[in-house]
Amino acid sequence: MPWLELSLVVRVEQQPGAEEALNDLGALSITLQDADAETPDEQAIFEPGVGELPLWPTITLNALFDEHTDRRGLTEALGEFLPWLEPDHLLFRQVADQNWERVWMDQFKPMPFGQRLWIYPWNIEPPNDEAIVVVRLDPGLAFGSGTHPTTALCLEWLDGLELSGKTVTDFGCGSGILAIAALKLGAASAVGVDNDPQALTASADNAERNGVAERLALFLPEDLAAEPAEIFIANILAGPLGELAPLFATATKSGAPFAISGILLGQQDELLQRYAEWFDELRVDTREDWIRISGRRR
Repeated sequence: MPWLELSLVVRVEQQPGAEEALNDLGALSITLQDADAETPDEQAIFEPGVGELPLWPTITLNALFDEHTDRRGLTEALGEFLPWLEPDHLLFRQVADQNWERVWMDQFKPMPFGQRLWIYPWNIEPPNDEAIVVVRLDPGLAFGSGTHPTTALCLEWLDGLELSGKTVTDFGCGSGILAIAALKLGAASAVGVDNDPQALTASADNAERNGVAERLALFLPEDLAAEPAEIFIANILAGPLGELAPLFATATKSGAPFAISGILLGQQDELLQRYAEWFDELRVDTREDWIRISGRRR
């Protein structure tokens, strides 16, 4: 059957309240997209990491309701829940029912990162080529698919390292894509950390499907008790990256490479100053409006 879709654009700090209001009014599902993205690929949902908010400063919320939902009543009720909301900023449209997982799989194509690494969806069989390393993702647990610039920056960084036999920590693991990629690229073991139990479930499922589950240990932040890693990576938010810098320094072995991302252009200077207390050889790499900072533990 068809559905009624309601779309509204909010600032990142307004997102939790808006999502709660939509749920209270009977939304059957809510998806988040980057409101400033210029291409469909950039609009993919990716892991927010350890921070509580998505990485995007402006977000489009798309909520599905029963097709018979009263639009005027919904608009008035939202106005009561969200007094700052402008009614003419709400966009309604009718959407046909479809197999959403199938749609996602049709849109998700194999993607290369660096010299060897490829991300493949499960519906496409990779070539039998020993020169490439393939990570395969389940579309049902696909946040962190690699399409966002921050994830791409991290994957490319991992592809450029010598990982053979190394231990890796992925802080804010989301779908597990970075930890799994490190293991497929030769790391001996990896630790994934996330404050969302659903993310840990997704990471475990994806690791199992990629044949590396026995080498991936998963923890909530408060349960982390791993030895300092020989490779450390975190793709979260600039705010938590600043707050967690001392913890990251403790969690990274002396001399080990590290990388952090989830940083918007303009946020890097404060983080560079913050991380210079513990890390050397700091450098900045940019992809679109996003930053990766990398270096080495002093």
